[in-house]
Amino acid sequence: MTMRSAVATLANEGRVSGLRARLFGPMALQKLFAFASLIVMLVVFSFLSPAFMQTENMLGILQATAVNGVLAIASTFVIITGGIDLSVGTLMTFCAVICGVVLTNWGLPMWTGVVAAIGTGALSGAISGTMTAKMKLPPFIATLSMMMVLKGLSLVVSADKPIYFNDTPNFYMISQASAIGLAFPNLPIPNAVLILFTLAIAGSFVLTRTLLGRYTFVIGGNEEAVRLSGVNVDLWKTAIYSLDGAICGVAGLLIASRLNSAQPALGQGYELEAIAAVVIGGTSLSGGTGTILGTIIGAFIISVLTNGLRILSVAQEWQLVVTGLIIVLSVYVDILRRKRP
Repeated sequence: MTMRSAVATLANEGRVSGLRARLFGPMALQKLFAFASLIVMLVVFSFLSPAFMQTENMLGILQATAVNGVLAIASTFVIITGGIDLSVGTLMTFCAVICGVVLTNWGLPMWTGVVAAIGTGALSGAISGTMTAKMKLPPFIATLSMMMVLKGLSLVVSADKPIYFNDTPNFYMISQASAIGLAFPNLPIPNAVLILFTLAIAGSFVLTRTLLGRYTFVIGGNEEAVRLSGVNVDLWKTAIYSLDGAICGVAGLLIASRLNSAQPALGQGYELEAIAAVVIGGTSLSGGTGTILGTIIGAFIISVLTNGLRILSVAQEWQLVVTGLIIVLSVYVDILRRKRP
């Protein structure tokens, strides 16, 4: 058996064992617990405040979850490899700014702005991946530096001013219009939510049914073993970070469409909510395990919790305290899970 055949066998075995773990293992129980927690939160907040379950508030939760959920999907790929990406929030903003420059400053068609945003995200992700894979920088340092660079570039490119999409009247439709509502008027679900679930399905397919997904898991499980098997780990890691960046470009389009502007000072802090959603959803910070479904559940937990506490007039500082405690509990559960034989 050749070295490459061996790693292919390892990847296939990893996929099978991963499937078994997703169906019957502790991670499946953690996802079930997270989903049950989400249902309990919905019931409790509905009981405490009648305004919580109103249609307008539910749509607001869906809209808020869309951006954070897309960023969390991007982060899931990187975290499964055992890495981290602290730049997803500022990268989202930078992609929105680039889209604003292309559409508003240059007056080009809308599709060019969409391509520019996603392409800029992929390129930025590739740079972060190269720093991690080729330069051997710790992912924390590589993406922290990228976060600072992108924050500065957003201010420089936009001349420290918001860029409005008034000359692109259809741009708002990316996030705020409702294709579902055209067919079902009683379900005015924003397009941003449709994009979120489309990305979730596509991301889950990539993780479970493609070579990129298999290498994502095995690199996170034992990177050195994969490298010794003759696989170009640096190339695959760069590809994973590029995919992460491209998805952040989609998030940039969603936030810009929602605000009808590219706000260059926006973005910092989004990475924490995205990572929190990934961790709450059961993806291990040590790498090797994780699912997109769990991440989506985690994103909804963050949104519902934030919205519910806000409706109950809980001070924002206490909202942060509660969110922080939930993250600590989720990480601790992951540690206990990994210690089990």
